[in-house]
Amino acid sequence: MSLIVVGSVAYDGVETPHGRVDRMLGGAATYISLAASYFTKVGIVAVVGDDFAQEDTDLLTSHGVDLEGLERVHGKTFFWAGKYTPDMNDRETLTTDLNVFADFDPKLPASYKNCSYLLLGNIQPRLQRNVRSQMQKLRLAGGDTMNFWIKDFRDELLATIREWDFLLINDAEARMLSGENNLKKAASAILDMGPHTLVIKRGEYGAMLFRKDSFFIVPGYLLETVFDPTGAGDCFAGGFIGYLAQQGFDLQSDHISRGDLSRAVIYGSVMGSFCCEQFGVERFRTLKRAEIDARFQEFRNFTTF
Repeated sequence: MSLIVVGSVAYDGVETPHGRVDRMLGGAATYISLAASYFTKVGIVAVVGDDFAQEDTDLLTSHGVDLEGLERVHGKTFFWAGKYTPDMNDRETLTTDLNVFADFDPKLPASYKNCSYLLLGNIQPRLQRNVRSQMQKLRLAGGDTMNFWIKDFRDELLATIREWDFLLINDAEARMLSGENNLKKAASAILDMGPHTLVIKRGEYGAMLFRKDSFFIVPGYLLETVFDPTGAGDCFAGGFIGYLAQQGFDLQSDHISRGDLSRAVIYGSVMGSFCCEQFGVERFRTLKRAEIDARFQEFRNFTTF
């Protein structure tokens, strides 16, 4: 096992123009772990209630995801429900029931503390920092955040990301965190906050990767039908960190090239695109690594000039 993923495992209710599902497996840690599992061995740190279904446990273990860090407590699993706009670029949250996730305090099994790669999902910055401090042999650590933490826990968040190698956020969050409307200026300001690498996710418009000396921009993959974008950003994160872990890279060393990072972004985009093809995690029940590599090659073909 090389990658530890910390975050939420949840149930989601989703309505899109293509239909509605009242209850399906979701949560940032779920999507990240499933996407990353195609590249490396993953261990998950999360909490679920006693309503967590055996079939969902089976899906994770069938992908080789280690569940020693999945805490099971009495109560109900985190539940979120939302409805997407017709163009699916925005959504309205209908229900947020934190349930057992309200008291989530990540507990790292001893076997996880020597792993080399860490991806911290969108949880309280104090908890992210606490997990980071317990990892003893990290080569690469980073994660995600959101507008709530940026606005109301700014000092705590800044102290947390100062210790990260990379940060993954969307364009609105980048502007909010930096105070800059221009994304290039925003990226420069954020890189001064500590991370060596910044990825700005832009949904259907693709992604942008920034380092001090370079940047890389990739378009989104054009799907004819987007069934459900829930979890696509987390799958991007899983593909990104999964590829880097597979290759054994360390962002603080000199041997990682712009090309290596660009490939990680492309694999992230590939995993996000597959996620959108069916509701929730359904696409991962049938997805094969050969399909992932074929779509990676498609990206290479349509971005070459």
